[in-house]
Amino acid sequence: MEAPHDDTRGIVDPSGLLDRVRFRRHEPAEPLRRYVEWYWLIDWDLPAPYASHVVPHPAVNLTFQWDESDEADASPYAEVTGVALGLYTRKLTGRGRVCGAKFRPGGFRPYTPEVPVSRWTGRALPAREVFPQITGDTARTVVTGADDRARVAALDAFLLSLPCAPDPQADLATELVRRIRTDRTVLRVGDFAHTRGLSVRALQRLFSAYVGVSPKWVILRYRMHEALEQAGTRTDIDWAALAADLGYADQAHLVRDFTTTVGVPPTAYAAEARAGHRGA
Repeated sequence: MEAPHDDTRGIVDPSGLLDRVRFRRHEPAEPLRRYVEWYWLIDWDLPAPYASHVVPHPAVNLTFQWDESDEADASPYAEVTGVALGLYTRKLTGRGRVCGAKFRPGGFRPYTPEVPVSRWTGRALPAREVFPQITGDTARTVVTGADDRARVAALDAFLLSLPCAPDPQADLATELVRRIRTDRTVLRVGDFAHTRGLSVRALQRLFSAYVGVSPKWVILRYRMHEALEQAGTRTDIDWAALAADLGYADQAHLVRDFTTTVGVPPTAYAAEARAGHRGA
């Protein structure tokens, strides 16, 4: 099933972020929904800097942004951000706005059919390097729209103007990632490939070309999202049981992965979440 529009999985300290920014999601135009999961819009006006932390999804994002800077003529700009392999941190200061399109896993490749999605993994680059059609006016039109409806319409208009040919392999990659995200029994790449009638090597090639990361990485990332959600919302966690449920060999493996990804052990994160301090 689709993730609900109020889903905050992957956001470290979601309550802290949502207390400080206006965060909304909107559906794209119907022809784009095969490729784009949703648009996400954020506005902020902060009296003090705030560091936002996200354990990213296996998705490519196209963002149109504006924020205050030391330059008096700071202009809107556009970026393409590939799948981030580690914790993504963005420091928010003053006033700003981001209007982003989150592509479905597999959904970005039809827009760049000659380039494997792994080319963008771990990178954030000016969008014109990927889409030469983007101009300063494009970014300005999206970011300065009078309201959400106008900004969404501008995003729709730009994406609908791009060449994009349906690709059955992209659809397959999207469906396989959706299965990993929603089926808690998917824990091993070999077993998953077998159930889908693919060799492990074929599955790995598909994910590299269309998702940008390996199937093992996707499985581990969605495990981490679940662990983060549990640590941030529950007070009675049996960590050994959760580790087993998520397919870890033991609790120590879960603790190590969580600490490496988020920066603190899960018990410390849970304590900070209860105290309302995480992300400040």
